[in-house]
Amino acid sequence: MAIYAIGDIQGCYVEFQQLLEQMRFDPAQDKLWLVGDLVNRGPDSLQVLRLVKSLGDSAITVLGNHDLHLLAVAEGAAELHRSDTLDEVLNAPDRDELLAWLRRQRLIHAEDGYVLVHAGLLPQWSIKQAVSLAHEVEEALRGDDYATFLARMYGNAPHNWNDDLGGYKRLRVITNVFTRMRICTPQGEMEFKFKGEVEHIPPGYLPWFDVPKRKSHDTTVIFGHWSALGLRIEPRVMALDTGCLWGGPMSAIRLEDRQLFQVSCKSPVAKNW
Repeated sequence: MAIYAIGDIQGCYVEFQQLLEQMRFDPAQDKLWLVGDLVNRGPDSLQVLRLVKSLGDSAITVLGNHDLHLLAVAEGAAELHRSDTLDEVLNAPDRDELLAWLRRQRLIHAEDGYVLVHAGLLPQWSIKQAVSLAHEVEEALRGDDYATFLARMYGNAPHNWNDDLGGYKRLRVITNVFTRMRICTPQGEMEFKFKGEVEHIPPGYLPWFDVPKRKSHDTTVIFGHWSALGLRIEPRVMALDTGCLWGGPMSAIRLEDRQLFQVSCKSPVAKNW
């Protein structure tokens, strides 16, 4: 059995299919770990959702910010943006089935010394704490009042974690860490406007994975979300969002030997990040 981790797909179904073919992925034997953002901006979000759902236990996906945005729009908790490409999903005959499946996906997956998330982990969080906190949001998404959570999850504040946080403020911070964070201070204060390259990070901030003495340093974290960061394969960090949506490749890595697989984007939405 092989485990393949794949970066942000964002509705790029053709490239996703080509990548599976290049890897010779066999759902009867192999596993896919997907870093989230299955949907939006690309042309074929509906087909991506249907394919990943059809793979059952052969595919593990964590939720990204675009996946949560789809759920929020579907519940009337958010409005479509001009650049969204979610209408096909929202109008599909199997819409409710697909959205119910998406709502049951997780924010973190930890296994055999690896952790899969969409955006990152606060440096103050151990893996055990991160998994526990993720469960709080997952329970809110799967609960009867999930629409209220989706309506309250938006916002940049609070900027940092506090064990005493409660209610929707607590859930919002947890959600922002897992699905939106790129940079933070050594104390864990997050900044959400920055989306650029590492050399342009505002003073006082670091990539979350470069914060000294982060508690998850002994675990290999696999993530996406930061396309301007590009591919980064280090002993304890695997950044896999290589910007297929913007003209870069779609990337995957086989965990057992770290072999890289990539396919070129056929129809980028934009030329730069």
